[in-house]
Amino acid sequence: MLTAAQVLAENNFGDTRTGGLAGPMGLFLILLLATATVLLIRNMNARLRRLPDRFPEQAPPAGSGRADATVADPTDGTRAQDSSSDASDGRQQHRNG
Repeated sequence: MLTAAQVLAENNFGDTRTGGLAGPMGLFLILLLATATVLLIRNMNARLRRLPDRFPEQAPPAGSGRADATVADPTDGTRAQDSSSDASDGRQQHRNG
């Protein structure tokens, strides 16, 4: 009759010495992923270097339907001026004055 220790100590995984390919395959996959990561980083850096330092300011879309540059503030019901118009007005005042 088998004791509990003998049942727990029994090797149910077969022969673990043959087919030892897990280590080399894991190393290959890690090296493959590392190489792919390095190549992707180099590609993205090259693309970022080709971008201009500044982009020209884009005009708002023609069909946006906005008649004025004010929006309603949902917290207190007052009307506040749009921040994009504030920034453009501030730059013009700074240049002129």
